[in-house]
Amino acid sequence: MPKKIENIVVLGGGSAGWMAAATLINFFPQKKITVIESPTIPIVGVGESTLGGIRNWMHALGINEQDFMKYTNASYKMSIKFTDFYNKDAGSFHYPFGRPVVHDSDGIAEWQAKQVLYPDTSVSDYCRTYYSTMPLIENNKFTTDVTGLDNFRPDLDVAYHFESAAFGNWLREEYCIPRGVNLVQDTVNHITTSTIGIEKLILSNGTEVSADLFVDCTGWKSLLLGGALAEPFKSYADMLPNNRAWAAQIPYEDKEKELEPYTNCTAIDNGWCWNIPLWSRLGTGYVYSDKFVKPEAAKEEFKQYLMSNKMTIPRTKKQVESLEFRDISMRVGIHERTWVKNVVAIGLSAGFIEPLESNGLFTVHEFLLKLVASLDRGGYITQWDRDVYNSSTLEMYNNFAEFVALHYALSIRDDTEYWQVISNKTFCPDMIKLVPVLSKGFHDLANRKMFYFNHTTTGGIHCVATGMHFFVMTALNIDHANHVLGADVKSHVDNFVHRRAILQNTWRCAAESAPTLYQYLKENVYNE
Repeated sequence: MPKKIENIVVLGGGSAGWMAAATLINFFPQKKITVIESPTIPIVGVGESTLGGIRNWMHALGINEQDFMKYTNASYKMSIKFTDFYNKDAGSFHYPFGRPVVHDSDGIAEWQAKQVLYPDTSVSDYCRTYYSTMPLIENNKFTTDVTGLDNFRPDLDVAYHFESAAFGNWLREEYCIPRGVNLVQDTVNHITTSTIGIEKLILSNGTEVSADLFVDCTGWKSLLLGGALAEPFKSYADMLPNNRAWAAQIPYEDKEKELEPYTNCTAIDNGWCWNIPLWSRLGTGYVYSDKFVKPEAAKEEFKQYLMSNKMTIPRTKKQVESLEFRDISMRVGIHERTWVKNVVAIGLSAGFIEPLESNGLFTVHEFLLKLVASLDRGGYITQWDRDVYNSSTLEMYNNFAEFVALHYALSIRDDTEYWQVISNKTFCPDMIKLVPVLSKGFHDLANRKMFYFNHTTTGGIHCVATGMHFFVMTALNIDHANHVLGADVKSHVDNFVHRRAILQNTWRCAAESAPTLYQYLKENVYNE
């Protein structure tokens, strides 16, 4: 009979380690949970942007946002904005969170037909047509009053910008230790293995640590899974081009103007830059490929971006030169199995999709919930449980990686060698399967693709595809409907536009009375 898992050791702190400990102590308070956190090894700590799924995880753990927001310098996030991904200087589009306002007579086909009949229709009109929160998002506003904002659920449709390292610290001090998690502050000097996997960890003070299950949260080093157990790592460099990043923190110039309710992603010469507005500062960075630009040259590209009009408020050369820049090397891909013998890897030690679409902490909390489901079978783990977990997490990872790669696959940029290579690149066959999915409606998409991301929303792939000018309806489709089916498509579309104009006016009126995000946070969270 398999050994019952009663003693679990989490190796590594940071946001992944403490999210793991918090999840385990919440669902299995009777088990012994220990975190070994080195006082000398730095954490990556740049995962400052989250997705809406973190709300579900927090709800499951009973975490109240009012308890951690001040501690983590947090703000609210309602969307992701993409700039110049389709083409250089092509402008921006949004991927707002939440459920689109659609009906049987007002689905995706109506807007697609509108775009064909009225080709001057901007891609930004797509989200403005279907998402009631767009007047809030585009005017830097926020409210929990849903009056007049169809389908908006602030408790589900809003994610966070926060300092992930601080979030890990908050979980440690305010959640995990008070609930009985044991903390050992030391460094692992040696690891012994046997047929069961990890036999014991030998700490720098000579202490020997054994466990029924080890949770590897050691970041890209992957000391247990990739190191001691030598589980092969599969690189996704063939699909995801970027492998490095520069990061910096910037003081606000005009906080009310720059504190935006979305993550801003701007494509530049050899990758893309992020802007993440926290309460007291901006987090910003440049994700790039060192196959096309050396790190120091990339830093100069990043500096030029910070001084450009792509920033809400461009910084001066003096301001930029005074910043501290952090160089990060990324390992993009995933281990072939993330649970091997008595080791399960969570976070960067398991795998990483580059930062686009804010997926870093997403895989942490989603993998953890799958781990809980496995351990919930009475605490006995067989190879079947490991295999099911590995299959499930790999499928989730692959689906999200394909979604991220779609942002590159649909680009027509060719202004640098980096973008020329991408435009001539053959992407994995599974991505091509997105095409028939995109031709279906919102809810069909939710069932066939977004389900694997555990999203409660249904618009992600549609928003990105439309923003990248990948339209699934053509003039031939409309001519076919008019001639063969006897439909009057233009009349139908004009009626759709009229109905939507009434809805959009309601949404705009609701947003007019809402405070700016800065004002809302100042009065309701930070009490200044």
